[in-house]
Amino acid sequence: MESARLASLIAATVTTGLMAGLFFAFDISVMPALKRSDDRTLIQVMQRINTAIINGLFLLVFLGALLFTGLALTLHLADGGSWSGAAIPLTAALVAYVLALGVTARVNIPLNNALEQAGPFDRIPDPAAVRRAFESGWVPANRWRTLLCTVALGCLAWALSLR
Repeated sequence: MESARLASLIAATVTTGLMAGLFFAFDISVMPALKRSDDRTLIQVMQRINTAIINGLFLLVFLGALLFTGLALTLHLADGGSWSGAAIPLTAALVAYVLALGVTARVNIPLNNALEQAGPFDRIPDPAAVRRAFESGWVPANRWRTLLCTVALGCLAWALSLR
């Protein structure tokens, strides 16, 4: 049982770290680079990213962070919480990641879908309006996802340190 607890905690930490890193990379490189591009380029690139990112590895990490964190907490509680107070950081990590998923579901995914529904980038009649509608909500929401995933990662590192 101890091996399962440790493995789930390590898996939660790694997958959450990968998600925090993905969102951070958008914050500091992808979106600033696209901000300097024209409207059609931003639309084209984000439409392609939104298609490319839906793959098995991404889904494993994206959902794995939630499942592994939940499993680590469940196994910790099933053991009577013997990890010297790890329930607090594990619970905080789970809450922070669930909040990041909420931001994704309520803001980022609908904006990604709206961008796709705008049609092919070269046929959009008013690309500036499409860009504004996308960028004005997506960028701040992604910053929240980065922050929440980073908090979750810090809490998982805290739980590991208590081990």
